[in-house]
Amino acid sequence: MKLYYAPASPFVRKVMIALHETALLDSVELLPVTISPVNPGEDVPAHNPLGKIPCLVRPNGAALYDSRVITRYLDSLSPKTALYPDGDALWDALTLEASADGIMDAAVTMTYEPRIRPADKVYQPYVEAQWQKIDRSLTTLEDRWMAHLNGPVNMPVLAIAAALGYIDFRHNDRNWRASHPLLATWEAEIAKRPSLAKTAPEA
Repeated sequence: MKLYYAPASPFVRKVMIALHETALLDSVELLPVTISPVNPGEDVPAHNPLGKIPCLVRPNGAALYDSRVITRYLDSLSPKTALYPDGDALWDALTLEASADGIMDAAVTMTYEPRIRPADKVYQPYVEAQWQKIDRSLTTLEDRWMAHLNGPVNMPVLAIAAALGYIDFRHNDRNWRASHPLLATWEAEIAKRPSLAKTAPEA
């Protein structure tokens, strides 16, 4: 298998975390790419028409894209690991993972808005609206999801950790920990997990 990736992407990090958790890292050739919403290059769109990473190219079968699809696929390849629960618990888990992906999407949008637009074209109210999505989600995590986060460690739980790590990486000036102490304490502990420590983004 081949994975088109950029280590700074939180969605790629989710897949890298899954590769560590499933012990499948050695089964994947990592192909680094530098892309953006306005410049997807040629390699990634050849496999994913959306031009987004992560994109997993399988030796037999169509390429897989969207981190949630790829992590579910990797989980299916690993008989010793269960990254997703069974039964009714799956729906809560997938909703939690959707929350993580939504946080990531808003945080990535905040990153790209000033990066790809001329300074006089950056629409700050739009940036702040993205942060409000994140802040509301963090509050909901504390109010609704702490029992899940403190329960069995699965892919959706790890996805939340990855989302928080990306906020630290790109938007540390927002100081989210000050207003979300329960989540901050939880993140500080789970960040020690090997799959998270080995995939932490670097400036």
